[in-house]
Amino acid sequence: MQSANHEVGTVQPLAAVADAAAHGDVPVLVDACASVPWQGLGAPWTVAAASAHKWGGPSGVGVLAVRKHARWRDPSPADDRGDRRALGFDDVPGAFAAAAALQAVLAEADETGRRVAALVDRLRAEVPRLVPDVDVVGDPVERLPHLLTFSCLYVEGEALVTALDRAGFGIGSGSACTASTHEPSHVLAAMGALTHGNVRLSLHPGTTDDEVDRFLAVLPGVVARLRAEVGL
Repeated sequence: MQSANHEVGTVQPLAAVADAAAHGDVPVLVDACASVPWQGLGAPWTVAAASAHKWGGPSGVGVLAVRKHARWRDPSPADDRGDRRALGFDDVPGAFAAAAALQAVLAEADETGRRVAALVDRLRAEVPRLVPDVDVVGDPVERLPHLLTFSCLYVEGEALVTALDRAGFGIGSGSACTASTHEPSHVLAAMGALTHGNVRLSLHPGTTDDEVDRFLAVLPGVVARLRAEVGL
């Protein structure tokens, strides 16, 4: 189960799921990539997966945490050094850098999260007020502090991404997992949300009020121009 959805930011009821699973002695595998730098790994889990680049650690370092006494069979080929828990040589510097980066990020996560969440709250309120026919997606409360996804009717998501990129904003359309395809987002489709004109904002800890001001000033004109190009 995902601890939080990467695309719309909604936090999943992991604690309740883990509690139900515990009654049946069912292990819980958690994809915690999106939430770890903001919330840590507080909820119960048996196995947790994360990626160090999400919190400023080294790219290419994946984290797989397995609790002691968990029922676990390593899917990797056996290591000929005699230790069946590992494959190849351990990337000790990478692991150390990932841990140090996470420790530094979590030390400021509460303060940073509150500030960034306030910026996203403002965007959630202002974007549909300034731009007609916009669908803001995801739970407004039970969410990660830094993510916002909205869909603009009558506009292609990639066209909007390109236009905003020219204005100086690096945003995405859809999740990172499907960004290289032109298929509609299966997450948005399952939610019954608009699947075209999709924009995903991921605010970083250094995002400022001035940057949000400029985005809100630029967005209405960009959407209006793109809609005019298709005769709307």
